[in-house]
Amino acid sequence: MNFELQQPKQVISLASSALIVSVEVNVWTATKQDRQISNEVTTLKNATSESGKFTKNLLSNSPKHKALLNHRQTVYNWLQRCTYDWAGKMRLLPQIGLEKFMKEFNELEKDFKALYQDFKAEYPSMVSDAAFKQGDMFDRTEYPEPDLLDTKFRMRLLVTQVPKSDFRSSISSVIADDLTSHYEDQVKEIIDRAMADASERLVLFASRISNACTEAEAGDDGKVKRKKIYESTISQAKEICDTLKAFNLTNNAEIETARAQLEAALDGVSLEDLRESSYVRATVKESVDDMLSKFQPLKVMYD
Repeated sequence: MNFELQQPKQVISLASSALIVSVEVNVWTATKQDRQISNEVTTLKNATSESGKFTKNLLSNSPKHKALLNHRQTVYNWLQRCTYDWAGKMRLLPQIGLEKFMKEFNELEKDFKALYQDFKAEYPSMVSDAAFKQGDMFDRTEYPEPDLLDTKFRMRLLVTQVPKSDFRSSISSVIADDLTSHYEDQVKEIIDRAMADASERLVLFASRISNACTEAEAGDDGKVKRKKIYESTISQAKEICDTLKAFNLTNNAEIETARAQLEAALDGVSLEDLRESSYVRATVKESVDDMLSKFQPLKVMYD
């Protein structure tokens, strides 16, 4: 007998409002564990071979290699900011943010390629320098040939749709019920996590604006130091408001009320307005604080 596993309604909503993305940044670590040296050290210290490992830094902290490693972390930090948890390295991207996401990805990819070309051009010199610095530890076979470097440095974007298959198959009703329950619970957890994350970001940016709009008091030296207000704080707050306008997957009324109040508080307000006008700062802070007093970020009851 055939049993049809119906899709949870939230999957259809999620599929129409988001994509699943992953960004891979491959950078050769330029490190190598040396078993021979490890054994020499542990033997010298009368320790077992499992007590320690010696790792060689093949490029001796080359600035151009470190720049690539740092850029990889920059990419991953950026991905965390503009997407939400889905599963492992796969992230949930709201459709409303797709254009901005692609523009920023292209810029990051361009920077990565430029950094890699600088590194590649200097790579032969780095190897020669390593031979001098590492002395008897140097082993040329541990360094990739220049024509193989391209396989070890890569940045790419993977995009897929939220799966919408209805799982039709000839299975027993017991298995069908179990699968349906598991599927619904899994999707509900993903959506709950995404909305909890979004609500926390809403509060975070609202709190930053409130703090930035707080009028400074005179210090012990009698001088008044005004709090700094950054363009990124304002833009990120407005961005989360725009995102949640189209990405409130559970139609949560409290999130919408808080979002709308923060959006209204910042409507027509520029960075210059906040920096130059104590009246604007006070007005914005009053509205934002009122929003914060009424709204608490969502909590997810999952480990």
